Order: sequence, then C-alpha cells, then structure tokens
Amino acid sequence: MTQNEKKLLLQFRSLTENQRETLLDFAAFLATREEVAEASEPAQPVPMERPAQESVVKAIKRLMATYPMLERNKLLHETSNQMTRHVIHGIPAVTVIDDLEVLFHRHYEAYITPSDKKP
Repeated sequence: MTQNEKKLLLQFRSLTENQRETLLDFAAFLATREEVAEASEPAQPVPMERPAQESVVKAIKRLMATYPMLERNKLLHETSNQMTRHVIHGIPAVTVIDDLEVLFHRHYEAYITPSDKKP
C-alpha cells in the first residue's frame, strides 16, 4: 500500500458513515470523468480550402478557424515570428503561409498525441 493510500484509508476511517458515502460517490464521479475524458475523441480540424491568392493575415485567420481546438496563446509567438519574416524580412507570402500550415499542423499533432506517448 502506498503512502497516499494509507493516508486516504486513515482519513476514510475517521469519517462518519454519511461522509464515507459522500467520499465514495465523489471518487466514483472522478473515475467516471476520467473514463469520459479518455473515451472522447480529439476535435478534428475544420477543412478549409486555401485560396490561390491569400495574405498572411488571412491565412492565419483561416488556420485559426481550421484548428479551433488549439490554444492561441501557444501559437502566438511562432505565428508572430512568421509574420515578421514576411513583413520585415521580405519572405514571400506563399512561403510563410506554407510554414504556417506546417506550424499549425505540428501543434495539432501535439494536441492529439497524449502526453504519456510523446517522445
């Protein structure tokens, strides 16, 4: 028995019967939540066709709409770096948009890969 299990057992034994039932109900609830979280499929990207002529800003908006499940704050730094490459360094929009698509796809792959299976 682990140290946490021993502590839990000691605390459980100090509870009234009603409190024990409440604790068991809560434990069952937590176990159910975990099963639901594991069983649910990760959100899928919303396919959006890339226009032939597209600005970097519009591409970012399209990719944000394509991958709504991704956290914007995690993408902000890399996305702004790509925008800087285009605006300041003169990298063609097509090249930057290609890189943005790779960036968003990489973040999506990280999103769908469980953290315990990441290398």
